[in-house]
This record gives sequence, C-alpha cells and structure tokens, in this order.
Amino acid sequence: MLTLKLISEETERVIKGLEKKHFNGARQAIEQVLAVDKQRREAQQQLDQNLSEAKKMAAQIGALMKQGQKDEAEAIKAKVSGLKETNKQLEEQMNQAQEQMTTLLCQIPNIPYDEVPEGAAAEDNRVVKSNLKECTPEDTVGNWNVNPQLGLANPLPHWELAKKYNLIDFDLGVKITGAGFPVYIGKGAQLQRALINFFLAEAAKSGYTEIMPPTVVNAASGYGTGQLPDKEGQMYHCEVDDFYLIPTAEVPVTNIYRDVILDEAQLPVKNCAYTECFRREAGSYGKDVRGLNRLHEFSKIEIVRIDKPEHSKESHREMLDHVEGLLKKLELPYRILLLCGGDQSFTSAICYDFEVYSEAQGRWLEVSSVSNFDTYQANRLKCRYRRQDTKKTELCHTLNGSALALPRIVAALLENNQTPEGIRIPKALVPYTGFDLIS
Repeated sequence: MLTLKLISEETERVIKGLEKKHFNGARQAIEQVLAVDKQRREAQQQLDQNLSEAKKMAAQIGALMKQGQKDEAEAIKAKVSGLKETNKQLEEQMNQAQEQMTTLLCQIPNIPYDEVPEGAAAEDNRVVKSNLKECTPEDTVGNWNVNPQLGLANPLPHWELAKKYNLIDFDLGVKITGAGFPVYIGKGAQLQRALINFFLAEAAKSGYTEIMPPTVVNAASGYGTGQLPDKEGQMYHCEVDDFYLIPTAEVPVTNIYRDVILDEAQLPVKNCAYTECFRREAGSYGKDVRGLNRLHEFSKIEIVRIDKPEHSKESHREMLDHVEGLLKKLELPYRILLLCGGDQSFTSAICYDFEVYSEAQGRWLEVSSVSNFDTYQANRLKCRYRRQDTKKTELCHTLNGSALALPRIVAALLENNQTPEGIRIPKALVPYTGFDLIS
C-alpha cells in the first residue's frame, strides 16, 4: 500500500497518479486518509501531553506525602486517575483511527510511474517492441495492424490439434474436475514438462535461485502481495482452514521476505519458482476462453526480485530482457506492451505485457506480465533493507514476472508450428522434449 509519508508530502502527485489509473474518487479517498491521520496525530499529541503531566504529578505526590500534606496529595492522585481514564479513551481513539486508516489505504491502488501512458483500457496500451517491425510512439494496441504471415494453409486451432495428436483431453478434465482443468497426455504431457525444465534452466543461467514453495497460502500472505482484500473473489478459498490456492508463485515467494530486514549487500534477491496456479476466472466466457486460452489451473514459472529503490528499474529491464530471450529461443512472433494507467493492476507501478501471435486463432495471446511494484507490496510486507552507509532501514522494491506461463505458449507452439508431417518442436526445446516432431 502507499506510504502515509508519500501521501502527506506529495498529495497532489498521488491524486494525479490515482486519476491516471482511473481510480474513482481519488481526491476524496486521499483527503479521507489525511483526515483520519490528523485525528490519530491529535490524539497522540494529547496522550503525550497527558503522560508528561501525569509524570510531573507523580513527582508532586511523593513530595507532598513527605511533607505530610496528605489531602493535597490525594487531590492530585484523583487528577492522575482522571488522566488515566482519559488516556485509555485516547489510546482507543488512536487504535480505531489506525485501523480505519489501514482499511482506507488497502482500498487505494498503487500510483503509476511517469512513463506509464495515459489511457483507460487495453486498446490504449503502447506496443513498444516486436520482432515483426520497428515500433513508434504512435503504435497502440488499438491501431496495431501488423500480424505475421506464417504461410500456413488452413491452420487448425490448438484444441483441434490436441485432439488430432492425442495431446490434451479437455473432456476428460471436465469429467474429473470441471471446465478449465485439462488433462495432458503422452507427448502433450512431455511438452509441458520440457517447457517447465527449459524455463527453469534458463532462469538458473540468469542467476535466479529456484524455490519450491507451497501452493496454498494463508490470508496474511495474500494481504502482503495485494491479492487480499482486492482479489479474493478470483482466488479459490479453503474456508475451513482459511487458506487460499495461489494464483501465482509471486504470492508465496515474495512472502518469504515478509517481516524481514535484508542487508544491502544481499540485493537484488533473485528467485524463480515453478508452481501450479489456480484462478477462478469468474465471469469469463466466450471464444476467448476456449481450449488453453483461459484455465482454472495451469503451470507457470515466476521470477521474483527484491531490490533497493535506486536499482529496481535496472532489475526491471533485466527481467524484460530475460522474458524476451525465452520467446526468441522458442521462435515465436511476439510484441511487448507498456500498459496504460487504466489497464494496470491494482498493485503495479509499471507493467509490461508480452504477447505471442496465434496463427490459427488470428489473435495475440498474453503470456507474461512483468511488473515493478515500487514500495507498494514492501510496505504491506514490512520488507526492508539496511543501508550500508547510514545503517538505516528502508522499504525495498519488489518485482515479478511470468517466465513463462505455459498454456498460451503451448497453444502458440502447436498452432504456429503445424506442418503436413506434424508439429515441429523449436530447436532450443528439443534437448528437453527428446523429440523434434509431434506426429
């Protein structure tokens, strides 16, 4: 969440940032936070004065008792007793104000960086890079008409290819669990495992330490990374134990550093993790969710960084380069989008999406989001680092990205590499699959 210091010292910048993110009632929300903080500070000031006065009175009582002035001492004791009762009320007011302020802050999203473009929706996102053409500042999703010509005659969508080559059984998944839980079979399962191992191996080459975290987390972890209280309706909730199935490895991996003070020399922390991810995807329907396009359970490799503020933008660039390198090695047509303010997530300060082109579907598929959260998550997590020069502690910056999510990568690989002989496997993936053709 946003720090009170930022809101107090840079109020107008915060309000403008929230408006850029199309957060309704931005000024009212910030003014309400400041009003509650004023109440808390006034109560704190009065409490401090009362405690100081009570201390002086206690000294007076001792002196009066020594002088035999018992009545005067008893009168002051009565005043001290009254102050104690007042102090209890002040402490209660402070606690209530603090709780109210925390609730308000949790309802306010992060503010975007200056370089985040204006815009209300996905059509306003900027296409900043592609392996299809040079991009210009005028290239937005809304006016991007560049699609690759792969020369495939009547290409089949991946759900038909999966059935043709017995790779994925969507109906069997419905029988076992429900829609959105596919069953991978034979070379379909091997392809999944190959991609997982390939992505983890590439992450290790880039210096990421692999983590194997739980896929079930408590509410404190969901709160720490901002899924709660914003996205509880999109997560599967185990109500008896009050646990949540993770929507991404970001949640457990980032929460490793909850309530932790790192040394500056440890930064940046670089972790990666393969997990299953679970998303209810409530309200999703239509052709865009067919096959692997939108699932309730899927595999994903996540990269997570914890860094100091002055280096986090460099970390973000390195993460973007890493994801782009994966797509190059998989020989997929891709584009990179800088999300506009209105299409950013609740917690991000800046986010880039990677999309690959699906020849058979004639559309772009999102396969990764790489975000810098600035101090927003760290403030919730109380994730800090100790500076070497001043020995003072400061909030870290947190970053994460998909590297990569498997379902739409698999969809694009199947659709874009189909040939009369079968489905060609990209050269970089062959050492992991053990075969170069699905036939």
